[in-house]
Amino acid sequence: MENNKIEPLNAISAETKIPQHVAIIMDGNGRWAQLQGKGRVAGHKAGVESVRAVVSTARKLNISALTLFAFSSENWQRPEQEVSVLMDLFMFVLTKEVKRLHKHNIRFRVIGDLSRFSDKLQKSITKSEQLTANNTGLILSVAANYGGRWDIANAAKNLASQVQEGHLAVGDINEKTLHQQTCLADAAPLDLLIRTGGDYRISNFLLWQAAYAELYFTEVLWPDFNEAQFEKAICCFDNRERRFGKTGEQIKQQ
Repeated sequence: MENNKIEPLNAISAETKIPQHVAIIMDGNGRWAQLQGKGRVAGHKAGVESVRAVVSTARKLNISALTLFAFSSENWQRPEQEVSVLMDLFMFVLTKEVKRLHKHNIRFRVIGDLSRFSDKLQKSITKSEQLTANNTGLILSVAANYGGRWDIANAAKNLASQVQEGHLAVGDINEKTLHQQTCLADAAPLDLLIRTGGDYRISNFLLWQAAYAELYFTEVLWPDFNEAQFEKAICCFDNRERRFGKTGEQIKQQ
């Protein structure tokens, strides 16, 4: 839940605990548009500015990985026009924004089951990933046609194939080997999961990775989530005691 008693934004300092991997469920675009008296698609377009803001803030704070939930495997059930606009926006980001990301040494990639996208979109994704593949700054992962259950099932499928081909023994399968087959295996462990829009659930997003992530929920709709809102979430994270199964006393003694 959003903490309204946290320190002001200028509390971020050299001593502030900064999460190394942040994931965001970007929710509330449609409701934002309706409040403005506009169609839902206007909210998705406005949300692009919030993406720019959080990417810029992540770079400023030296966050190593930022993962954004853009389109879930369940979102295909939305109205056809809205899905079409989302695909168009995706193409816009790939053709326009990726050049800016590359300029700032950001590595861009898309995670999820891409097979359902058009050939044109898949080629654009590949081109964008190749352009930024050697960048060494922030890793920006966009989850598209992604689901946490799909991620885990796909990892299990990959392990089963390795066993079938004789490259892996059943006894070698454990949490580590399964993790290595998930979409974000090479990213830092997930520290902070943010959801905008006022709902208190993670909606099948990064189920495996979120096991020990700190959760931050805010009523702010995604198009209104700016640099100040992001820093507010970071301040809240800084005030959390992360125990990972240990007692508070054990953590204090470290």
